[in-house]
Amino acid sequence: MSEPNFTELYQLLGHEFGRPELLQEALSHPSLDRRREGGRDYQRLEFLGDRVLGLLISTALYRDDPGVDEGGLAVRFNTLVRRETVAEAARLIGLGPHILLGKSEARQGGRDKPAILADVCEAVIGALYLDGGLDVAEAFVSRYWAGFMANSGAATKDAKTQLQELIQGRSGKPPRYKVLSQDGPDHEPSFTVEVRADNLEPVQGQGGSRQEAEKSAARTMLDTLEKLPGWARKVT
Repeated sequence: MSEPNFTELYQLLGHEFGRPELLQEALSHPSLDRRREGGRDYQRLEFLGDRVLGLLISTALYRDDPGVDEGGLAVRFNTLVRRETVAEAARLIGLGPHILLGKSEARQGGRDKPAILADVCEAVIGALYLDGGLDVAEAFVSRYWAGFMANSGAATKDAKTQLQELIQGRSGKPPRYKVLSQDGPDHEPSFTVEVRADNLEPVQGQGGSRQEAEKSAARTMLDTLEKLPGWARKVT
């Protein structure tokens, strides 16, 4: 495989790699089977990047929120490092078009799958750390997690809980979830779930597990309700 041109991506990441092979590894999905060419996919860098992200987020919370106890910090931390948030960050960065996929995975829309986006984003953080050090990784996370950090103080309840409380408070009936499809291999499944509530239009969500997909669908419905007159998202 020829080496990709990362000029545009360097600008998005805020760092020009001295070892571009690290970035290529971070973007390489297992469907490429790079081992046959002596290369690697993103899985090892994802492992590292997950830990680096955790360190940077926990440090930021400890430093910036001195009045919150351990339990409150843990809730915010879990919100900021969960797969859905990392996938949203990947979309914000614009990583999708740069992910290197096998032909079959590309045809299946792999560049927009939350699980793949989250994995690649963590792998990129690992690559930034190895190539530029902790300061480079911290600058990247600070840049793209700033909005999530600002909103995380209100996230003491997950989206399913918020939606259930909101809907049941109106009609007395809980939202109803239905699995529409399960795609992908056993080690990396992708679920699509639909949620229905009252007379509202049903919405869908995706995730690497049924629970993640249900939460994704719940968040989409909450976002929709926020725009409707007479509805208010209850976040405590």
